[in-house]
Amino acid sequence: MTTRILRGAVCLLAAGLAVTVSASPVLAGDDHAKVQQVLDRTVTDDGLPGILSDIRDGRETWFGTAGAADTETGRERRRQDRFRIGSATKTFTSTVMLKLEAEGRLSLDDTVEKWLPGKIRGNGNDGTKITLRNLLNQTSGLFPYTSDESVVPKYFTPAFLEHRFDTMRPGEMLKLAVAHPPMFAPGTAWAYSNSNYALAGIIIEKVTGRSYAEEVARRITRPLGLTATYVPGFRETELRGPHGREYSTLWVTGPGADVHDVTDMNASWAWAAGGMVSTAGDLQTFYRALLGGRLLPPSQQREMFTTVSTEGSGWPVPNARYGLGVFSQTLSCGVTAWGGGGMIHGSWTNAMGTADGRHTVVTNINGDWGNPIGIFTKVLEAELCPPGSP
Repeated sequence: MTTRILRGAVCLLAAGLAVTVSASPVLAGDDHAKVQQVLDRTVTDDGLPGILSDIRDGRETWFGTAGAADTETGRERRRQDRFRIGSATKTFTSTVMLKLEAEGRLSLDDTVEKWLPGKIRGNGNDGTKITLRNLLNQTSGLFPYTSDESVVPKYFTPAFLEHRFDTMRPGEMLKLAVAHPPMFAPGTAWAYSNSNYALAGIIIEKVTGRSYAEEVARRITRPLGLTATYVPGFRETELRGPHGREYSTLWVTGPGADVHDVTDMNASWAWAAGGMVSTAGDLQTFYRALLGGRLLPPSQQREMFTTVSTEGSGWPVPNARYGLGVFSQTLSCGVTAWGGGGMIHGSWTNAMGTADGRHTVVTNINGDWGNPIGIFTKVLEAELCPPGSP
């Protein structure tokens, strides 16, 4: 597909052209005006193409949008639209590994060396010192393969347009990770690294003898009826089913940055760390089941939600602690939200809620510039903080 360059699309949206606002309030006695205000300002003030929020509180639901799913047609965002979920994929990966532990197929105390003998060696890397728990809670010290000097120019600059359909295989991710010295000794610090979840995906395949995609389907999406959630194939470039468009400035900043339609891409480079596709409704079903203790036995549930500090790491989520593919965020009102989220070209996703999974918020922005994490925090505070909170 030919890339569409949408120069000036931000200004058009901010001016009110091609902006649509839609809310479907069905939560009794609550019109979610504060949340809708955040959605509206995301388009009018922050200049992002479109945003949606799906809220569940017990059995009651609310769905609101602002902006456009497609800036050329002005079509609004819809409940059934699929989008790339970025690092929310990590929660699925961790859940699969914890299910394998519950079955006695592996232990989080296993070393990487046990499952991938000889693969994590060289440049100071030592797979005998890294446990599966270190992978899942981001304390392994492994260098992030997505920060390798051969990867950054291809995927995180405008040169992405020339490489958007390239395929990257898990073995290449592993090699890129160990081509660099570790950031720190395993278990001594915290740093976000996609290498950890690439290795987790490889180990899932080694343990089960089946593909990572099949294990996600067998253990999560099919049992929960998540019909719109999937791991794309290694050569797959188009989103399946109904979807809007996803827009990126390709890390070029400033008011004159070109906005590119990057909906069609090969996301194999993100794989088990960030390559999945879903919908707001499917993410609601998944995270509510996970937070509510309906996916994992109590022992693995405790493991997943045992957190470590992210302080001083430079991770952009404020007041956060990281578990096993999930994180907590303490809001300004003192409420702590739990869940996951992430970004990939043209799409930012946040899926958070109360610890029991009864009150949950899923938000997606179909643009990747500005401050989406700040926007997500505002949505969460508008919804989860008690009335009258500062």
